Amino acid sequence: MKKMLNAVWMFVVFQTFVIVSSQSLAQTNEPVKSVLIVGDSLSAGYGIKVEQSWPSLLQIKLDQVHQQGPKVTVHNVSISGQTSVEGAAQIEQLLVNTSPDLVILELGANDGLRGLSIPEMKKNLANIIQQSQQAKAKVLLLGMHVPSNYGRRYSQMFHNTFQQLADEYNTALVPFMLETVATRKEFIQPDGLHPTAEAQPLILEHLWREIEQGVK
Repeated sequence: MKKMLNAVWMFVVFQTFVIVSSQSLAQTNEPVKSVLIVGDSLSAGYGIKVEQSWPSLLQIKLDQVHQQGPKVTVHNVSISGQTSVEGAAQIEQLLVNTSPDLVILELGANDGLRGLSIPEMKKNLANIIQQSQQAKAKVLLLGMHVPSNYGRRYSQMFHNTFQQLADEYNTALVPFMLETVATRKEFIQPDGLHPTAEAQPLILEHLWREIEQGVK
């Protein structure tokens, strides 16, 4: 009887070890970090296949870089045509749904193209940044330019807003998201606004350093 009890006990211990080990392995393979991209058509893959967009390429790159370490999941909720107003209205729920370690904020271009109030845009972006930081997420702000025909004063005020926000809230900043492709016609779609599929890897390369820092 004693030998039988010992055998049963050893079996239970072994099974427990197997279960705990399996759970540990499963947990190791689960995503433990999260990136939330809140943007517009520049991040939504407008005019190209979604899998060609820089956020999709970002997921591939993160998977490659973190093969031996913590996994990182990219949640891209960018919507073509989205303004800072809509982003500010959605951010609370987005933060709850994704629990991000890094929020990449790529909004403002549509505000500028529509000639909307720059103070209002700044207020909305500040709202998104504040809520993200309160949720313990780092923020990477992607700056933009508007076409020169909007007037020098408006264009300068628009672009300066991103630097002002980065300084005020101590966020990471890429001053101009499209810096490496904007002046190269071969990388811009016929509409004159949106990057081509071939431009997406260059955009990601331009953003990568700040993103890498954000997920450390």
